[in-house]
Amino acid sequence: MFRSAAALGVDAVLVTPQCADPLYRRSIRVSMGTVFQVPWTRMEAWPRDGAGLLHEAGFDLLALALTDEAIALDQADLGPDRKVALVLGAEGHGLKPATLRAVDEHVVIPMAGGVDSLNVAAASAVVFWQRRAMLATS
Repeated sequence: MFRSAAALGVDAVLVTPQCADPLYRRSIRVSMGTVFQVPWTRMEAWPRDGAGLLHEAGFDLLALALTDEAIALDQADLGPDRKVALVLGAEGHGLKPATLRAVDEHVVIPMAGGVDSLNVAAASAVVFWQRRAMLATS
């Protein structure tokens, strides 16, 4: 995710207490050192306090989630007039119910071939690219 964030101009990465340590040796290697390039911080209380802090700062929270209320990524407003924080979950179980309740919208990446999900690194690259494309066309 950090490599995608660096390559696609993401402002910052916020990680929760459950996330792997970005400064773990393997994380640094897999990110090709971009963990030192992209600003990041750990949100200590997620979603309880973290989501509230982001909302207070004017961010809309968009969760990548396979839910009935999810809208297609290409239909989501990711334009420059909207401050968005993209919320991605663990592979497998995805985001916890408390996180899904704390966000403003659920978004899904439309897929073909009977595939219903991507790993979190691939999904982050897709959504970061879509945000970048929306910023470039405005």
